[in-house]
Amino acid sequence: MAQLIFVYNADSGGLNTLFDIAHKVVSPETYSCSLCMLTHGVLSERTAWKTFRESSPVPLTFLHRDEFEERYSPLKSYPVILLEQNRQMETVLTADALNELSTIDQLIEILQQQMPVT
Repeated sequence: MAQLIFVYNADSGGLNTLFDIAHKVVSPETYSCSLCMLTHGVLSERTAWKTFRESSPVPLTFLHRDEFEERYSPLKSYPVILLEQNRQMETVLTADALNELSTIDQLIEILQQQMPVT
């Protein structure tokens, strides 16, 4: 079965989360995870994203950079969205492509177009 893997350009853990929140508040223009900026506000998930996530016909997996690298080979850049299907990985959206998006609606539209048929 296919799944979409979302890899945030941030490391896991409570302290890292606090630093990320502070960075998003103090200097959002230099925050390095455009995926997080699109899908989450300062403290919570965006409503449109939560609705999309909960209704997705394809399983979605969310990993921080360090969690991804524990399971898979490191990538050259993060954030990234990957499609894992038949033990193959394919890039759906690169870091550069994610950086070009300005709204959650744009991200959702692209993902809906890229969703594999289940």
